[in-house]
Amino acid sequence: MGVEYDGCGLLGWQSQKDGPSVQDALQVALSRVADEAVAVTGAGRTDAGVHATGQVAHFDTRAERPMRAWVLGANTALPPGIALRWAQPAPEGFHARFSAVARSYSYLVLNRETRPALWRDRAWWVHRPLDAARMHRAGQALLGEHDFSAFRAAECQSRTPMRRLTALAVQRMGDFIRVDVTANAFLHHMVRNIVGTLAAVGRGDAPEAWVAEVLAGRDRCQGGATAPAAGLYMVAVDYGALLPQPAAERPGPLA
Repeated sequence: MGVEYDGCGLLGWQSQKDGPSVQDALQVALSRVADEAVAVTGAGRTDAGVHATGQVAHFDTRAERPMRAWVLGANTALPPGIALRWAQPAPEGFHARFSAVARSYSYLVLNRETRPALWRDRAWWVHRPLDAARMHRAGQALLGEHDFSAFRAAECQSRTPMRRLTALAVQRMGDFIRVDVTANAFLHHMVRNIVGTLAAVGRGDAPEAWVAEVLAGRDRCQGGATAPAAGLYMVAVDYGALLPQPAAERPGPLA
């Protein structure tokens, strides 16, 4: 199933003891539709405050329902900030996390002098002018397979810092800048640390070549600040021909 959610007020994807999560809400709603306990597995964990337009999850059930009934039934029981976009039978052996070959995120920046009201929880407000073209050029140094230790949170539990980044684009439209990234997988806070580092280049605080130097140094302390969670969106999970699904929907005014 495809899941969309507003991360405001949620403690992230993963079940939590001390607050609401996407996983808990889905399990309650789908269990009601299935009339039996349902355990949901997501393609990736998102942190508190992070949003999604294209999270993918799976569950096993003995219940038989039309696909439309799963979607409408769950959406009736879900809180307003979480919704199913689609559902379909999974291929034999499918796993939302381990069957994925790539994941895509978007990060939205509102770049204007005055603080936002409507976008305060859905974009990172940066009041100093940012040069999106410089950010894009600098970011191309990250493409390919690298040790991304310099963009990895200290609490990251991945066994290896190696990741393969296949696309990175920075675009501006009006006051908004969007950073789109695709990789085989991501480390904890990797996208937010990349955006924070690119923003330093965009402000003119560092040269374009600095991003490549940060990557090569493999030291998180040498990179830019971690961008806030509010601007981050999980937009797509790619399973190749194994699981066709609707096209990604990216946030903000850019198509």
